[in-house]
Amino acid sequence: MKLQVRVNRKKPESMTRQIREQLNALIEAGDIAVGALLPSERELANSLKVARNVVRGAYEQLMDAGKLRSEGRKGRSVKSSTNSRKKASSTKSSSSKSSKTSKARKK
Repeated sequence: MKLQVRVNRKKPESMTRQIREQLNALIEAGDIAVGALLPSERELANSLKVARNVVRGAYEQLMDAGKLRSEGRKGRSVKSSTNSRKKASSTKSSSSKSSKTSKARKK
């Protein structure tokens, strides 16, 4: 996957932050599909001509923010949006409430 990510060494923001913010914007805009695998740290670092740790930092920050998930040896992929997770958790909580109510009725 070829990403439209650029690094400007003259900017005051760190290169890690620049990469993270651009990837986040691509994810939010839907330009990177949910479930799509991102390039490996090495691939992206080589294409941007930055150290691998710079890309690793950006990827880890996005993982901490819930935007990416690790697929083990396959790499990192875009996680589903937070809205769908909220809907799923609200559905779970309402179904668990109804099962508790039905158990109480059976007694």
